[in-house]
Amino acid sequence: MTTVLICDDRRSVREGLTRVMSAVPGVHRIDCVAHGDELLTRFSRQSVDVVLVGTQRAVPTGVEATRRLVAAHPQANVIVFGAPDDSGSIAAAIAGGARGYLRWDASRPELVAALAHTLASTSVPAPRTPSDSGVQLTERELQVLRGMAQGKSNGQIGRELYLSEDTVKTHARRLFRKLGVRDRAQAVAHGFRRGLVS
Repeated sequence: MTTVLICDDRRSVREGLTRVMSAVPGVHRIDCVAHGDELLTRFSRQSVDVVLVGTQRAVPTGVEATRRLVAAHPQANVIVFGAPDDSGSIAAAIAGGARGYLRWDASRPELVAALAHTLASTSVPAPRTPSDSGVQLTERELQVLRGMAQGKSNGQIGRELYLSEDTVKTHARRLFRKLGVRDRAQAVAHGFRRGLVS
């Protein structure tokens, strides 16, 4: 059974995430805090398997909460939630120790599936880098990955690159396989960690 701690200063976000998490099989307890100080105190006092931290553009509280928690508790499994076009906050949170991220605009089925996968493995796995595995992404695959990091849909990426949506999906599947990841969130988190996207 898994325990989850949600940190965000917006009550509506905390309540929304609690509703979604309650639909994920295996979740035993869901607690919420509003600020980084509360997060550190609660994490220190009780066993927590996964921490969900909300981020906002130009508001450093979520990123700072992630950094402080991971600095004090390196074993903490932190997943950040952010706007799809807020690559700055997402990159900063990943650099601060978050294991991965999910987009705010992910559909409910996508969100539940991603959270279920994260909880099943307790953390988002850190994929091998292309240099570690001897695999290099093609320029087209890098372009698709960068589009994902900017929160663009497959259709939007295709229009910018003059490719069909099916072709973009093919490139996405190939880069997922090369990087050893399962979905867009893990691929983008990997890209931020390794400097493939910014």
